[in-house]
Amino acid sequence: MAMKASNNIWIRRQQCPCGDWKCYIKYEGDDPALVSSLHVKSEATSSSSSSEAVFTPYVGQIFKTDDDAFEYYSNFARKNGFSIRKARSTESQNLGIYRRDFVCYRSGFNQPRKKVNVEHPRERKSVRCGCDAKLYLTKEIVDGISQWYVSQFSNVHNHELLEDDQVRLLPAYRKIQEADQERILLLSKAGFPVNRIVKVLELEKGVQPGQLPFIEKDIRNFIRTCKKTVQDNDALLNEKRENDMLELLEACKAMTERDPGFVYDYTIDENDKVDNIAWSYGNSVRAYYVFGDVVAFDTTYRSVTYGLLLGVWFGIDNHGKAIFLGCVLLHDESSHSFAWALQAFMRFMRGRCPQTILTDIDSGLRDAIAREFPNTKHVICVWHILSKISSWFSLPLGSQYENFKAEFEMLSHMESIEDFEHQWNIFVARFGLVSDKHIALLYSSRESWSLSYIRSYFLARTLTAEFSLALEAFLKRILNAQTCLQVFFEQVSIAANFGNQTREVMQYMNVKTGMPIEEHARNILTPYAFNILQREIVQSVQYATTEMANGSYLVRHYKKLDGECVVIWMPDDEQIHCTCKEFEHSGILCRHSLRVLVVKNYFQLPEKYFLLRWRLESSLDSLDDVNTQVSVDDCSQSFNTLTATLLTESLVSKERFNYVHRELSSLLEHVRNMPVIVDYVVNMAASNISDS
Repeated sequence: MAMKASNNIWIRRQQCPCGDWKCYIKYEGDDPALVSSLHVKSEATSSSSSSEAVFTPYVGQIFKTDDDAFEYYSNFARKNGFSIRKARSTESQNLGIYRRDFVCYRSGFNQPRKKVNVEHPRERKSVRCGCDAKLYLTKEIVDGISQWYVSQFSNVHNHELLEDDQVRLLPAYRKIQEADQERILLLSKAGFPVNRIVKVLELEKGVQPGQLPFIEKDIRNFIRTCKKTVQDNDALLNEKRENDMLELLEACKAMTERDPGFVYDYTIDENDKVDNIAWSYGNSVRAYYVFGDVVAFDTTYRSVTYGLLLGVWFGIDNHGKAIFLGCVLLHDESSHSFAWALQAFMRFMRGRCPQTILTDIDSGLRDAIAREFPNTKHVICVWHILSKISSWFSLPLGSQYENFKAEFEMLSHMESIEDFEHQWNIFVARFGLVSDKHIALLYSSRESWSLSYIRSYFLARTLTAEFSLALEAFLKRILNAQTCLQVFFEQVSIAANFGNQTREVMQYMNVKTGMPIEEHARNILTPYAFNILQREIVQSVQYATTEMANGSYLVRHYKKLDGECVVIWMPDDEQIHCTCKEFEHSGILCRHSLRVLVVKNYFQLPEKYFLLRWRLESSLDSLDDVNTQVSVDDCSQSFNTLTATLLTESLVSKERFNYVHRELSSLLEHVRNMPVIVDYVVNMAASNISDS
């Protein structure tokens, strides 16, 4: 079978992060339609047709063709626990083939074979036992139209008939459909052993282990039969990958003419072939200057066709929407490749590292982040972990799994490190998982996913379910059976274009408390951020404050005795800190801090507690204007110092003043005529001015 090289199949990374190649991941809630909708559709069609009612054949039954009769008899046989085969056919000069004999697969007897000259010949046991079940067809011509009728039929067997779960394993019914053949060859090319190919197909089709319409032996025989085809396809795919990577590189070069802010980078292997490639757009680079404090690096999908891992960088804007920041295709999943990807991203963003980076659980990526982003907090998204625990624990825990999952989610949201450590040991012992390798993996990385450890990391609400769904929606828009990487590149360009993104504009909410701080905040924050702050303001009125000796405040709910927080207020520089660390975590003040500010007679929140990333002025629609305001204070101070010195020196004489006035006028005219550079970085400019 010649494999079609047109389909680019994307699958989720199924290698388990525990490092055991035999361990694979079945994702909870995974949608197999993303990568195999056509496969599923074709199988559903065939299964539905086979599920139609098939009655017992009878003598005189009419069929249009002999193939129709064979299919009918085959369906009847399958539902009754046996299979059939074509036996004798009779042909005449006038009618051609006019008789067909279909018999039970155990009809007749096996003919003895000639012995070969081998020391230990294999003795294969025959299934044939002389069964007389049969259906004979005869062709006749009626009104000039040929048709076939059943001339003989017998349903008497001399052997046991098989149950449903056994009959499907008969060779006649173990068919590998063309779509599955293509997939098997692709997975084989990617280095998947036969047992893992079976598991991948079971996962994608959503069937229980052992319920595929074929078995490992069939796959092994198919691959062996197609060995030459596999080799040819391997060469074709290598050639396709090389050509398509070159086309992608040319597309990147062409994009720089349409988007002056577009940036890309790539590596070549020892054969001068494009190995890895990464890119970002002008809008994305500009957005990063405001919203680059938290970055999610998604490495969920890989292309089987090209053997490439897809990595996508996302941010979150002031409306709580996911924004595209960059894309990379890597030839492998090694720590070295991840390190190059992170380096490329930093070059695109002019060396500015994010405060926090969110990823999946991956040891190679973890090591690369530690090397390349030593001052960046690394967080493992808890939703990535939750998508894997079913594969890890549902089978060994059985009926206990649901309780395990509920307790794990509760543990992941504990706020106290001491409570987490204590409860973790009890949790592991209760379910008998002390020596489990996946429990060990989770515990070793707990400082990156447990809320008790990461509650002081700035995450800008990227751990919410809404943000997770937004990332998945973006990936589904760009991942389908593209004919080539250039088409994939174009789809990424469309999806990443901020102008093409539908933004849900929320109207300002009505003031609910009448507090001046609420009215003031509404004029500064986006509706998304204000909605969150407003909920905290509303809740704050239910909290009582008790001033303590050291000037701090104990804040607790008027009904609840537990969950109290300590708020420290420093009036000299208007700083407020709460032990819940909500502001450090999301950038929005908590109800406890708000309560203390109200007690201190604040009618407006201090400006420092309206982060630039949550303000209306930071919206992507006016990003060009916002970009010029980044680090405005630093630039203003630098220019004020320089101009003050220049003014002092120019007032010494009229000659100096005329010279400075003339040169400044010329400089101003030159600056006004300069094109707008999309990757202009104000803080770098300020740094250069200071250095000079």
